[in-house]
Formats: sequence, structure tokens, C-alpha cells
Amino acid sequence: MGSVPVADRVVRIHAFGGPDVLRIDHMSPMPPPPGEVAIRVRAIGLNRADVMFRRNTYIEKAVLPSRLGFEAVGEITGLGEEVSGFCVGQRVNVVPGASLARHGVCADWANVPATRVVPCPPGFDDLQAAALWMSYGTPYGALIEVCRIAKGQRVLITAANTTVGLAAIQIARTVGAVPIGTVLLDSLREPLLQAGAEAVIVTTNEDLGQSLATIAPDGIHAAFDAVGGPQITAIAEAMLPRGTIILHGALSPDPTPFPLKLALRKSLNLRGYLYTEVTDDPDALTRAQEFLAKGAAAGFIAPRIDRSFPLDRIAEAHAYLESGQQFGKVVVTT
Repeated sequence: MGSVPVADRVVRIHAFGGPDVLRIDHMSPMPPPPGEVAIRVRAIGLNRADVMFRRNTYIEKAVLPSRLGFEAVGEITGLGEEVSGFCVGQRVNVVPGASLARHGVCADWANVPATRVVPCPPGFDDLQAAALWMSYGTPYGALIEVCRIAKGQRVLITAANTTVGLAAIQIARTVGAVPIGTVLLDSLREPLLQAGAEAVIVTTNEDLGQSLATIAPDGIHAAFDAVGGPQITAIAEAMLPRGTIILHGALSPDPTPFPLKLALRKSLNLRGYLYTEVTDDPDALTRAQEFLAKGAAAGFIAPRIDRSFPLDRIAEAHAYLESGQQFGKVVVTT
């Protein structure tokens, strides 16, 4: 595992439930098997999916006891057989997509498939680097790879105060597009404007359709929607012909109707999107790395960190994430 000792804390769940089920186990680092790299973890980005995994409501189901943790930044401490293109001591990101149960990165150390490791883009400290891929991978793929948004185009971003929504605003600004955000609370309007939104719609007391007609009377080029539900009809009504609506979440508890007549009349594209469309495609992943590095150098891409916790306070970090108080990423450091 290299000449420098690596600490042995590994966060695992032995039962499903609230933050109190998180346990710090002491497990000696293991040599990486073929095709994997060993990483000394420096910081871990927390995600809503971590909460769902802990509560056994995520797509992947844990076999207890189980590790967890989607994304992290750290240094390589060992290379398994058949691994090339990396070196010991290299600073890298772990991108989401590997099995949480086997390769969860909420720990001092982790062995992960080399296909889920990328060089850390320059210009990011550990906290920012740990907040990159889950937050930025989805909006990058949806807005740049699929919608190909461009300068001057209007982009609707729902639930814009989430880490993914804030990242989408920065990505839109990077290419000169005009982001319009929606939130539930009026107290989030000013912070979102300061974060780069051109306009903000508070959907609890403002009609989405009427507001979009006022803000963007000529129409919306693309929509990046985390909510779904009945509002999809108002979004479709506001779209320009041949516009694209990307559904990447389902925060609404209500069914999401398909606006057939609007889709036909305007030749709209409606599709779902998952971050693995970038992380599972080596070429797209390379393009995403280059985009984020250039955006950071230009001052547009800067992950917003709400709060960080030490690994020993992992249960408190999960409780804070689950409370919904944060405006930006929650990060755990080792």
C-alpha cells in the first residue's frame, strides 16, 4: 500500500435506517485486486443517494454490513495488476458508478475500479474536488452533451438551490447561456441570484407558466428539470420549437403527464437523464474533465461548499444533509 501508513477507518452500515446506523469500523487497508487502484481518501462528497442507500430505498441494494459513499478525492497508494495510466501519489477523483457496497469511499481508504478514477482537474482544493462529479456530471451531460446549449439561450433549471441546480447555473454561465431558476422558498431568491441565476421563480407563490411568459416571452431553449409532476405541462408550454426538456429527478410525488399535443405542435424532445451517461462513456468523461478544468480556470466553475464535517462526525453530517438546510455541498474530510 506504499511507504506512508494509511488510517483504517471505514464507515459501514450494519442495519438500515437513520444516521445512527452509520458505524466507523476499523479495517486494515487491503492491496488492490486486478483492475483496481488503492486510494488514500482525503474528502468525500455526500449526496442524497447516500441517504437513500442507507435507508434501503436506492436503486442498488446493500448486502449488510456494507460500505457506502459515491464520490471522493485522494491520492493513489497502490495499483492492481492490469492497471495503466496512473501512478502512486497521483491526486485523483473517484467518480460515481461503482458498487457502493464493495467500493464505497466514505473511509480513510478505498479500492475502486480504475475505470471509476480520473485525474483531479487542476484548480480545485480537496473540498471542491470532492463536490465535483455527482453535482456537475449530470448537468454537464444534460446541458452540454445533449442540449448543446449556447450563448444567449435561455435555460430553465428547477430546484435550482440543490447542488446539481447550482452546478447547472454555473455550467450555463460558462457557455454564456441565461439560467432561470425555480425554488420553493422566497428566502432562496436572493442567494440564487447571487449564485448566477438571471431570474428566480418561487413556485409556491408564483405561477410557473405566467412567470416564464414574462421572463422569457420568446420561449425557453432547454429545461433541466429535477421535479417532474404536473408542472411539466407549463414547462412544455414555455419551450421554443424543437426545445429539449431533460428530466433528471422526480421530486414531485405526483404523476408526470406527457404533454402530447404540445410535444407534437412544437416538435419537443423529452427525455430522462442519469449521470452514468457521462461516467460510463470514456470519451464523454474526458470531455467533461476538459470542460470543468477550463470553466474553473475561467472562474465559472466553483463548487459551492455549504459545510464540512470530519469523518468521526459522519452521522452528524448525514443528519445535516437529510435536514435540507444546506445551500451547497456537504463534504466529509479525513
